[in-house]
Amino acid sequence: MITVKSRILKSVLLGCCTVVAASASYAIISHKDLEERLVKDQEQLITAKLNEYTNYQAPELRLDSGEISQDLEHKVKAGESISSIFSELNLSREDLHKIIHANSVGKLFAEVLPGKDLTVTLNASGELEQLTYAKNPFETLIATRHDNRFDVTVLNKKIDYEVATASTTIRSSLFEDGKKVGLPEKLIMKLADILAWDIDLALNLREGDQFTVVYEKLFVDGEEFDSGDILSLEFINQGKPFKAVRFQDSKGRIDYYTPEGNSLRKAFLQTPMDFAKISSHFDLHRVHPILNTIRAHKGVDYSAAIGTPVKSTADGKIIFRGDKNGYGNVVEIQHNQQYSTLYAHLSGFKSNLKLGSTVKQGDVIGYVGNTGLATGPHLHYEFRIKGEHVNPLTAKLPRSLPLDNSLLAEFKAQTQALIAKLNQAKADSALALN
Repeated sequence: MITVKSRILKSVLLGCCTVVAASASYAIISHKDLEERLVKDQEQLITAKLNEYTNYQAPELRLDSGEISQDLEHKVKAGESISSIFSELNLSREDLHKIIHANSVGKLFAEVLPGKDLTVTLNASGELEQLTYAKNPFETLIATRHDNRFDVTVLNKKIDYEVATASTTIRSSLFEDGKKVGLPEKLIMKLADILAWDIDLALNLREGDQFTVVYEKLFVDGEEFDSGDILSLEFINQGKPFKAVRFQDSKGRIDYYTPEGNSLRKAFLQTPMDFAKISSHFDLHRVHPILNTIRAHKGVDYSAAIGTPVKSTADGKIIFRGDKNGYGNVVEIQHNQQYSTLYAHLSGFKSNLKLGSTVKQGDVIGYVGNTGLATGPHLHYEFRIKGEHVNPLTAKLPRSLPLDNSLLAEFKAQTQALIAKLNQAKADSALALN
């Protein structure tokens, strides 16, 4: 309408100009008569143009229904699935099936997580035209309708890496002191995993212990969104230093080694849990706290909250999973022909594991509880060599082999800068303290 009105007013103005230009024809008419004639001609012209505007019929606007769209933003809530979200938004389950089974990327839509954003684009008929899921800051899944199918792709953003350091002295706990110097929680857990073969953090951590960590920060579009791996570290426990450096071989396998190339990984972890405290030691003459009789305590008890994950201390096979009298819920694992471990009083088992399942060192096998004869929530952990119970805190355990000589040159080339960065971070920290 605005366009039509502009054209009419332009025509009116042009008409007025025409009247003025025609005044030369009236040169022989008196000034008064000429003025009256010009006014009359202008009025007639404006009236005619206004009548033309009043009777104007604008053509009907027709748009393809596919050109009209509506975006619905949905933040995934706890307990929701992609299926329940489609039901809530009255979207076609057939469309969901087509998206999930489009390709390997489509299957990722079935793994939506709480707090993440979904964008649903509908056409004028209410049909799904596009589904977008921000899986993380650098990956976005996009499903776009094409006729009766969906093309599903993933949009990847470039990740930038920055090397950072953190250094501190233990005053309260590894967890609390690590957080105070900006070390992300998941890297504190990673630090505990790396040290698990050499330092029992439940038993041997002391006030005054120190650590320095070199690690990665991850950025997308200039914004930090996560942390990467620990690259190198030093932990001084009761005056004894432990150094570790990350190495990735030509096959992509990643592990941690001493600066000399010796693997930190031993056949068994020192403890089956992170940050647990020992509540009862191995004692063959202990008085049982419930039965009040002399009964050998053939393992170590770790106190922890109900639900705390319990890990297998070595690779092996589950040879028992179930209830075992006063032990309550138990998992027993055989590690080759010589060694076996037992984990008792569990509140529950890892759901995907059963009798005969193989497990890797560090795999979660169950959760702390107080089933069986237990005075409170804790884990009872036993270690056996050739069927005989031994103290897991003092038993001599086998260690993994060092790097093959053929890899040492590559190892040195890859880790030299990481060790130099670690030494520089230690020096900077000492200077700051002084």
